[in-house]
Amino acid sequence: MNKTPILLGSLISRISPNLIRYASSSSASSTGRKVAVLGASGGIGQPLSLLLKLSPLISDLSLYDIQHTKGVGADLSHIETRAKVKAYVGKEELGNALKGMDLVVIPAGVPRKPGMTRDDLFNTNATIVADLVSACAKNCPRAIIAIIANPVNSTVVIAAEILKANNVYDEKKVVGVTTLDVVRAATFVAEAKGLDPTKVNVPVIGGHSGNTIIPLLSQVSPPVSFSQQELDSLSTRIQNAGTEVVEAKAGTGSATLSMAHAGARFSFSVLEALSGKQGVVECGYIASHDGEFSHFATPLLFGRNGVEKSMGTGKLSDYEKKLLEKAKKELNTNIQSGLTFAKQYLAKSK
Repeated sequence: MNKTPILLGSLISRISPNLIRYASSSSASSTGRKVAVLGASGGIGQPLSLLLKLSPLISDLSLYDIQHTKGVGADLSHIETRAKVKAYVGKEELGNALKGMDLVVIPAGVPRKPGMTRDDLFNTNATIVADLVSACAKNCPRAIIAIIANPVNSTVVIAAEILKANNVYDEKKVVGVTTLDVVRAATFVAEAKGLDPTKVNVPVIGGHSGNTIIPLLSQVSPPVSFSQQELDSLSTRIQNAGTEVVEAKAGTGSATLSMAHAGARFSFSVLEALSGKQGVVECGYIASHDGEFSHFATPLLFGRNGVEKSMGTGKLSDYEKKLLEKAKKELNTNIQSGLTFAKQYLAKSK
């Protein structure tokens, strides 16, 4: 008798009750899914890879980075779970790391340091994402691509343009991971209201930086009310939570552990939906056709082929409408930066 799901359920429930269902998921197919982590040796990549290794939804875990991946792979391969780990190092091995993947998660890139905005990371991380997505286009064109690398408001746009240029773009399969905003919102609301954070859900729309992060506190589940002061303080803290971590780490990095948790949560939801589970919803940043933004984050319904549909924003409060109005210029500027970079990158690649 295989005791691993029970043991993992016990382990993960102690770590994070929100992940318990993934450790013993009945929706895991007999074959499992193939998942690649690009940037697996980094501050996010290592704990993310560990969490993914624990899931019975995954049969093959492919780890890629430009250095140190072999050690990370050897370490993870000793864990007594079903996922088979293979490690790849350097650009010459990138293609092999991606062949046959169902889901590619991209936490690769440089972290923020004190005083830096996500936009300060733009040139370095934009090139990294463009190179990695170009390889995805050639080696796993049907995979779902989950982008963690910041600035997400721009890197997702870059990924879409790269895939379009390679004639393999499917807007249902390119998603910016904004789950950390949802995780933080639930945590902060629970702290403020004395609730169990594992039972709190706060939709977050817009983008994934500063003023573009719009927590829908009028739609919190379970329903709670907030004073104007609470709305202001919670919204501001959710929007600036990344900076809170960067400053607390005092130059040694940005949010890595909480981001790994959020990335794992998002990945498990996608994998469950791919395996046939109904009603799987996670927030994410995707191509939008509402006319105001070409990309926008909302709650998304996932299915066997990726994103089935956006669940929309629901009815916004007057306060949230003001936050959205304030976000417009910054978000559209981020989107345009992605488009401009992609055009230049593709021109150089010809």
